[in-house]
Amino acid sequence: MGEILVGTCGYSYEDWRETLYPPELPKSGFLHYYSLFFPFVELDFTYYAMPTPRSMAAMAARTPSPFSFAVKTHRTLTHEIGPGWKDDAAAFARALEPLARDGRLACVLVQLPFSFRHEKANRLHLSSLCDALGALPLAVEFRNADWYTERVFDELERRKLALALVDRPELDGLPPEAERVTADFSYLRFHGRNADAWWKGDATSRYDWLYSEEELQGAAARLGRLAQKAQVVYAAFNNHARGRAVVNARRLDEILGPRREAARRQE
Repeated sequence: MGEILVGTCGYSYEDWRETLYPPELPKSGFLHYYSLFFPFVELDFTYYAMPTPRSMAAMAARTPSPFSFAVKTHRTLTHEIGPGWKDDAAAFARALEPLARDGRLACVLVQLPFSFRHEKANRLHLSSLCDALGALPLAVEFRNADWYTERVFDELERRKLALALVDRPELDGLPPEAERVTADFSYLRFHGRNADAWWKGDATSRYDWLYSEEELQGAAARLGRLAQKAQVVYAAFNNHARGRAVVNARRLDEILGPRREAARRQE
């Protein structure tokens, strides 16, 4: 059975004070403090600002090994694609070299927007992007259900790219719930199930959801099945508003405890 690691999408939220961070803790200490409780974090700021080797190395230096980072691709590679995207891809890959070299890179998250439909031009771009970042472990998240076909899954498997799975509201057009493993690791993002705010909300309200005990029990079972197929399964909570990601991630980790112990006894 593979290892299941539970973390969150982002860490530098002021409204996580009291829930995770002490009130007096300076924000510069957030990452180190976070790393004392979770084994990895998904970096989302890299979508907005191109990372540099220096910034990535500095973040790694503030955390203990083997704490790792899942890094979201810059928006010019997925959402605002321009003629210079290949140069941006090269800069992005160079920035991650310190993490990859030291074994601190969990994966690169290639998150594609809902508007990125399963069309020839988009297929060609995605293929070229995966080639450009091919030296890195990639997890591809499709937001549009058009991509959920056996042909796409087979291509991901051929390239050893992970299909980034999602927990999301039941809405037309969004990818269905799946447990397909196409690489030696799997990545599951918990976006919450706030159907009312999904299309009209912002980056905070869209993911404003507190998973119930029943939903977390179901998530644990799903992760357990994924861990039967993958060496490592990353579970990242994106419901960051009001510290809910922290609450849910901690509880899920508690639920997984007995499952991990049972798996160790069987080894």
